Amino acid sequence: MAPNNALEWKGGTPATVVIGNRACALPRHLASERMPGMPWTAPEVTRPAMPRVADERTMLEAWLDVHRQTLLMKCAGLSAEQLKQRSVAPSTLTLHGLVRHMAEVEREWFRISFAGQDIHSLYSTEVWPTADFDDLESADPATDFATFAEEVRLARAATVGRSLDDTFVHPQRGVAINLRWVYVHMIEEYARHNGHADLLRERIDGVTGARWAGG
Repeated sequence: MAPNNALEWKGGTPATVVIGNRACALPRHLASERMPGMPWTAPEVTRPAMPRVADERTMLEAWLDVHRQTLLMKCAGLSAEQLKQRSVAPSTLTLHGLVRHMAEVEREWFRISFAGQDIHSLYSTEVWPTADFDDLESADPATDFATFAEEVRLARAATVGRSLDDTFVHPQRGVAINLRWVYVHMIEEYARHNGHADLLRERIDGVTGARWAGG
């Protein structure tokens, strides 16, 4: 059995990665693995069962994982073109952009801020701070979905053995923040963007709620 922070491929379709004891969807083919012209659609996802009674850490991690999976559920079955569709004008938000943004948010809070890892942002730059949302013309969703899954795995690895009371000084804000706050903030961030994803998905093909996946 793989350790809690290990990446484990599950056979069949859709492809998943095991993160702890929860499965996270991965694209069927990365850009480098697809034959020219091979169609790609976002994989189907099932959300993990939620504990009803649990300790604080278990509950925070479970709710965060549910929200991670919910974002992927909102993308399930869509083509690359549909994921890039700006379907709720005048907003420029897209489902592809939301996945890229949340991959970057996972990295920023868990790895850069909390763990103090000397790594850069995935997509955004000083010149283009919204590149995670907007730099989509040549972006490959299969690659970006795989990046999202990897950032989730590495975010979980960064918290192994750490207490919710462990603190860090935010590199830009200069204030002390504990890991508990990061979990709560991440749940809030996903919840807000999953609301955006609800509207984007409905405008793309009429799908609403979670009737098209479990959880």
